[in-house]
Amino acid sequence: MSIDSNEADVSRLLALAPFNDAEPAVLQRLHDRLTAAAAEQHTLDIAYRTVDSPLGKLLLAATERGMVRVAFEVEGHDAVLERLAEKLSPRILFSAGRLDLAARELDEYFAGTRHHFGLPLDFALSRGFRLSVLEHLPQIAYGHTESYAQVALATGSPRAVRAVGTACATNPLPVIVPCHRVVKSDGSFGNYLGGTEAKRTLLALEAA
Repeated sequence: MSIDSNEADVSRLLALAPFNDAEPAVLQRLHDRLTAAAAEQHTLDIAYRTVDSPLGKLLLAATERGMVRVAFEVEGHDAVLERLAEKLSPRILFSAGRLDLAARELDEYFAGTRHHFGLPLDFALSRGFRLSVLEHLPQIAYGHTESYAQVALATGSPRAVRAVGTACATNPLPVIVPCHRVVKSDGSFGNYLGGTEAKRTLLALEAA
């Protein structure tokens, strides 16, 4: 499944009717109609798009309940979509419009004008202690950090420092759910899903 274009969705449209000579604009209109129909009939479970950012291209995915996934290029966007299909639903469709608000809030964040995301979130990919950690992370203020030990204490499990690290490393909604604000007790960055340089970029942005 390719996500750099509408190729996968267009191929489905072409299978429905003889549009082999259709112009891209026609195919786009057909795709938009398909997306709208799928949403109306509740046959579209996950919408996705990609956006450019200072961290590279980000994959955004959302269910009807809210944002369910943000993925870095290093994760392999096609692989991320395949995992979403396996874990949540195979009814996935490219839909830029459904994620316009998310794209706009991310643009504002990277421009330094947004310090808090107002997007609805869907934590369907997280459970148990990991979910407790993720629910705490937005409480760490913009421009501030907490140590893994502090997060463990805040979530009621002071000995679960390593488990906090695992929860951050598997955060399905990085940037929006700010696991980059969690650092080691000595101030060093620790691991980050998008790579150390991505974490450094985010912390530097917020420090400014």
